[in-house]
Order: sequence, then structure tokens, then C-alpha cells
Amino acid sequence: MDPLELVRLTPLMQRTSGSASVSVGLIDGPVSTELPDLVQENIRTIPGVSGGSCVRAASAACTHGTLVAAILVAKRGSRAPSICPGCTLLLRPIFAESTQEDGRMPSATPEELAKAIVETVKAGARIINLSVGLLRSKIEGDRALGQALDYAAGHRVLILVAAGNQGTIGSSTLTRHPGVIPVAGCDPQGRPIGLSNLGSSIGRRGLSAPGTNITSLGPDGKPQRCEGTSIATPFVTGAAALIWSEFPTASAGLIKLAITGGDGRQRAAIVPPLLDAWAAYQTMLSMSNGR
Repeated sequence: MDPLELVRLTPLMQRTSGSASVSVGLIDGPVSTELPDLVQENIRTIPGVSGGSCVRAASAACTHGTLVAAILVAKRGSRAPSICPGCTLLLRPIFAESTQEDGRMPSATPEELAKAIVETVKAGARIINLSVGLLRSKIEGDRALGQALDYAAGHRVLILVAAGNQGTIGSSTLTRHPGVIPVAGCDPQGRPIGLSNLGSSIGRRGLSAPGTNITSLGPDGKPQRCEGTSIATPFVTGAAALIWSEFPTASAGLIKLAITGGDGRQRAAIVPPLLDAWAAYQTMLSMSNGR
């Protein structure tokens, strides 16, 4: 099944391409911002931060950042999903182009990620996409990251976090935090893919989204197949951005409730439910009509 149809993003995308007032922070690798199929006027690097654009287009960091960015803000009609090209994309590169060349999910230290989160919140992001892995660190690093996530939650910022690609059952400092929405990857039938991490915190507060055989744009502008929870995460990020564009006065809590389908009951499964973007929109519509 088409990945956009699987999570019922198509009817929502027919309603809107997103609003520039909804800023999505992308903490990732640098992006090939000059690609003609990207909505360049809606992409900007956070002030004071260097490295938003790629220097080495062949680097894994540039490839990863560009693939994720194109899922969100490629022009409609391109080969990428192009979920919310009308939204503003705030780039906060965290992966150096001289590293991450082994094809694994890009990683950062908790301290690096904590600094990037705070800077992205201060720059005005309402949603943050974290398609990142965490390197091992000392307790101080995990504490700094927890404080940064608390800071984002306190400023009513939604954070979408890739569950990870180790194919394990468990959790991390990121996926355990109550303020984030962890995202697992699924196949075209909605079943978990083998490399996606799962666990109680992921199943309880998270969502599944398409994570295999996704076509996006590489740094050279050509279509490129990709997979993993890094790729699944922007599907949820984009859905949240479109819904917030349609309901600009809604609180972050309501958007999160609608997206996750929260009904107050605790989930016991380690596999999170599949994103249903159209149902989330209908939920917001009902709430806005007072029903």
C-alpha cells in the first residue's frame, strides 16, 4: 500500500500543504537546500548555527538530513512524500559530514542533542523531528538531555523521536521521556519492521509509521529508497504540522492527544498503534465544534 494512504495522510494533504506559521525543527544532518524540488523559501537555518547546507553531498550526514527534509518539505508532485511543504523548516544540523559514513543511524551525544533542542525551541519551533540515535554517555549527559526535553515540553513543543533501528526490546533516555512521541517503523501492511526498536514506552505513548521502501530525495536531487525509524518519524511530524496548520490556536496537548489517539487508557502492548492522520484531523474538528 502507498505509505501516505496507509496512514491516511492523503485526504489531509488534499486539504492543506501546511502553514508557514507552523515551524518544524529538524535536528539532523545538513540539507542540500539548493535542490529545485525543495521549497527553498520555507527552509532556514537557525540563526547563529553554521552548517545548514551540505558541503559534501556524498556524506552520510547530508544524505540523511536531505532524505528526512524532503519527506517534509519537498514540492508536491516530486518523488518524495512532500507532506507539509507550506510549513517552515528550521534546520539545526547536529551530524558532521566527516563522520557517520558507515550507513548506520546518525548519532549524537546526549549533551550535543540537549544543546540543539534548547536552541531549536528558542528559535521558535513548535514541533521538533529527532531522527537520531544516542551515543553512550555518563549520567550527566542523560540528565542534561532530560532537562532539555523538560524545557521543550514546558514551552509546549511537540517532539517526535525515532524509536531506533537496533531491532531490540527496550527504551532509551529519549523514548522514555513522557514529553515525546516515539515512532516505530512499519511495513506496507502496517506490521512492525524487523529493525525497529519496540518496548513499553514506545508502545504506550508512541505511534507506528511507514519505515520501509520509502522514496525520498537524495542530496543530488534524485529519488532514493530509504528505510528505518528515521524515515518513519517525519510522517508523524508532518501529520502533526498539517493538523496544527488547520487548527492554529490549538494547544500542543490537544494536537498530541489527537495524533496519538489518546483516550486516557494505558496501552500494554510494546507495538504502538499505526498513525491515522485523517482520524486525528476528525478528532480536532469535533473538538473545535464542541462535540
